[in-house]
Amino acid sequence: MRRREFISGVAVAAVARTSVAQQLAERRRIAVVAAVLPTFSITEAAGGAPWRGFFEELRRLGYVEDGNLVIERFSAEGQPERYPELARFVVGRKPDLIVLGSGALAPAFADATDTTPIVASLPEGWRLGLVGSLSRPGRNLTGASTEAGIAIWGKRLQILKETVPFASRVAYLGLTAAWEGPEGQELREASLRLGLSLIEARLTEVTATAYEGGFAALQQHHPDAMIVSAVGGAWAHRHLIVGLAATNRLPAIHPYREWVEIGGLMAYATDIADVWRHIAEYVHQVLGGTKPSDLPIYQPTKFELVINLKTAKALGLTIPQSLLARADEVIE
Repeated sequence: MRRREFISGVAVAAVARTSVAQQLAERRRIAVVAAVLPTFSITEAAGGAPWRGFFEELRRLGYVEDGNLVIERFSAEGQPERYPELARFVVGRKPDLIVLGSGALAPAFADATDTTPIVASLPEGWRLGLVGSLSRPGRNLTGASTEAGIAIWGKRLQILKETVPFASRVAYLGLTAAWEGPEGQELREASLRLGLSLIEARLTEVTATAYEGGFAALQQHHPDAMIVSAVGGAWAHRHLIVGLAATNRLPAIHPYREWVEIGGLMAYATDIADVWRHIAEYVHQVLGGTKPSDLPIYQPTKFELVINLKTAKALGLTIPQSLLARADEVIE
């Protein structure tokens, strides 16, 4: 080998070693925590639209897992009683930042640390006293809302009434805690305006057994239609919920379009993947030095009405033309 080629090769190797050293020196470590999804599902490929949007955006922003970013995954596996212990354990790992996949986890993590930055999905975080305001969260926590105001629940009930005009009794499938909070209050007020009776499933946990029992209890009251809550990690059980609604021939409005894509009747919802792209952007900003308290809670402004005509036909429903004209997407 010529001396010049040898020196050039040594120089290239030195630059490569320096580049690797710099990358390792800049490597950041984040903890990602789910309420229900198992840890192996917290990926771009397996986690559905939310995690797909999150990981795609991180990659676009220049993060490479196991390169300049280390991601540790955790899950409460649908057991709320584990939240405090899990929060203490994750905080004890001393990550640079914690990402919470559910607002239900936020109180336990807020109690566990007031220093580790937290970026979370916060459908009702500001109502839980976790942040000062939408514009100035304060403390060490910020995030994005998966709902653009509680009024969306009244709108969903109105759309369901238009779809099933003969309905007089509507089932509510969600956690009792949500029913007793702002979500349930908005639905009760909307039901009075629309002349509907609401029936609550009274779920105390998010498990397959709980949803199956909830459906069985609701069917005793012979509801004409159903509204499904996303609170508490229902996303992980969307296939089961859609399947039970079909088996019981119960027209339902769901919280996200992905439920309609797998056979649900309809959804009026935010673009959940877009919300999670904003969460990834907040992760980027916080890792870059921005304080969570300086990042306002992101409020989505884009809504979409998605209707599955195949499911409507199976249920013997004719979707009004006025509703089809307003739909952002109709699945044939």
